[in-house]
Amino acid sequence: MTGVTRPLAAAAQQIELSIGGMTCAACANRIEKKLNRLDGVTATVNYATEKARATVPPGVTAEDLIAVVEKTGYTAALPAAEAPAAEPGDPLRTRVLISAALSVPVVALAMVPPLQFTYWQWLSLVLAAPVVVWGGWPFHRAAWVNLRHGATTMDTLVSVGTLAAFGWSLWALFLGTAGVPGMEHPFSWRIERTDGAGQIYLEAAAGVTTLILLGRWFEARARKRAGAALRALLELGAKDVTVLRDGREVLVPVEQLAAGDEFVVRPGEKVATDGVVVDGLSAVDRSLLTGESVPVEVGPGDAVVGATVNAGGRLVVRATRVGADTQLAQMARLVEQAQGGKAAVQRLADRISGVFVPVVITLALGTLGFWLGAGEGWAAAFAAAVAVLIIACPCALGLATPTALLVGTGRGAQLGVLIRGVEALESARRVDTVVLDKTGTVTTGRMELVAAEPDSDELLRYAGAVEAASEHPIGRAIARAAAERLGGLPPVTGFRAEPGVGVRGVVGGVEVEVGRGEARDARTAVEVRWGGRARGTLYLADAVRPESAGAVAALRRLGLRPVLLTGDGEAVAKAVAAEVGIDEVIAGVLPAGKVDAVRRLQDSGAAVAMVGDGVNDAAALVQADLGLAMGTGTDVAIQAADLTLVRADLTAAVDAIRLSRRTLTIIRGNLFWAFAYNVAALPLAAAGFLSPMIAGAAMAFSSVFVVANSLRLRRFARG
Repeated sequence: MTGVTRPLAAAAQQIELSIGGMTCAACANRIEKKLNRLDGVTATVNYATEKARATVPPGVTAEDLIAVVEKTGYTAALPAAEAPAAEPGDPLRTRVLISAALSVPVVALAMVPPLQFTYWQWLSLVLAAPVVVWGGWPFHRAAWVNLRHGATTMDTLVSVGTLAAFGWSLWALFLGTAGVPGMEHPFSWRIERTDGAGQIYLEAAAGVTTLILLGRWFEARARKRAGAALRALLELGAKDVTVLRDGREVLVPVEQLAAGDEFVVRPGEKVATDGVVVDGLSAVDRSLLTGESVPVEVGPGDAVVGATVNAGGRLVVRATRVGADTQLAQMARLVEQAQGGKAAVQRLADRISGVFVPVVITLALGTLGFWLGAGEGWAAAFAAAVAVLIIACPCALGLATPTALLVGTGRGAQLGVLIRGVEALESARRVDTVVLDKTGTVTTGRMELVAAEPDSDELLRYAGAVEAASEHPIGRAIARAAAERLGGLPPVTGFRAEPGVGVRGVVGGVEVEVGRGEARDARTAVEVRWGGRARGTLYLADAVRPESAGAVAALRRLGLRPVLLTGDGEAVAKAVAAEVGIDEVIAGVLPAGKVDAVRRLQDSGAAVAMVGDGVNDAAALVQADLGLAMGTGTDVAIQAADLTLVRADLTAAVDAIRLSRRTLTIIRGNLFWAFAYNVAALPLAAAGFLSPMIAGAAMAFSSVFVVANSLRLRRFARG
């Protein structure tokens, strides 16, 4: 048996499927359980990315997995088999807009008696019917799928509640007394038994449908962005490449590049793929991929990475890895794996509804049986039972999350913080450790002149004049600082650059050389010579942002433990950490190392927030429990993050976490009061005391409270 088992284990393969039809995290859990019941299959289903990944033994095919998913009530397909064209527009957005346009007058007519003209109830029916049937179709379908599998979710409650309200309204209009001319919803605070024959609840049916649709639209927008980071990452690579063929330069699409081909990279161009330098000397800017703030000097025999930028001279590179084997492609896989491993946070409302929905349905059936047993007759008994379902219809619940999210995200945008969704808010509440990328986050990401020995105008004038003709980032930093201090620079003649050595030129008849000096205190040193001897040294560094130290202190006050993470060397990292007040440093790590560093912190029990701005941070941002991207960084980092900090200011991270926690607190409070309203009103409904005034007023009060509570976020201020 052992000899058979080992080959089988070795032959296990990975299968990925795209899943359609999921409406909540409970759907993903149901599919996952069904797939894991297959012999030898280990599967995970991610609701956020709408993907399933399964490790399957020999004999189990993708078709077997698809069949299980479809039998469960959802759709599945291999990613390669999906149609590339997407349907035009946003169907869910269209459904929301049309439902809202039809629902607003229905709610207004029901809640404002002066608007109730002679046949207002029939107009309400005409407007509400398409909202409940067509607008609410996603909920009705999901409720039916759940029912077939013996499960209940928020979809069940929405579907049952809206259909009950709509169905009762139809009965009251056509068979009861609600359809008579001049019918009104009178203002009365009396609590009394009624058979419900003159009451309609079209505003509840249409309003709840529209509000829940609005929440689902917000959720769908967040899910669509899940794959945007991967697309942006892959688009960073070069599109065309100049290949050397028989001694000639030929421009071809990068897809035609093969391992072993030699290609040319001119100054300012991207390196097309991973390779080794064959000819030329230059400096390569790798900051997008590695986070290194200083371009790296390369020459024959040195390795270069695709998507990095040639900042100096002409290079000839021999391709060593192409396509899916490149470091850029590997980073894309890291982002995808991190997204797949990050389980979606189930909505609090869904968790509560797992208990609340069965209780409401049981109570409605119990109410029907009780009043029949008490001899009240079918009309009164059915009225009381349906009243239980109507009063349980979650009107305020539909507002609880969308309104707080609207106000919170709006206020966040004013403060330079963009919040992706509820998952980000829940994550912000849990985090206890914040990992800060160095380059571009704690620092400016730009080399700046920080010291000169001696600090003389003459030293700056000669060095700045020569470096003004250089394309190297360090040279540009020297020239910029010199020009700002002196107000202008003299011309240079006879300029020439010697890659890996430095630059030289003639300034005012004096030949000046500027080259690498001896580093000190983790700063880059540049030596300036003229007249045959060294005249001084300029020191440059990736300058720390002025607000970084205060932001780190504020993060500590929030109970967060700061950690500095960087691709730079340990000496540079520790110098920056000491300046801003960070004790823990993780230095010299590549993108995969950043993911591993975050994962190690998580494995030690920490809930981790990651703040970064570069491509090299994208996978780590997704792996973290909460990803915060500096808006001045790359699109890849922004799209991989849960929160985007529009301000190039680390204090925005403090505001983001505070605002996220505050918004989640408001949402939880809204949910509590929404359910409290239901719980308090259900006994009245079960007892048969269903007055249109009291039911409508209570529902309206609950909704107004939720909106007012959410509007408190408008007063949120920077810390």
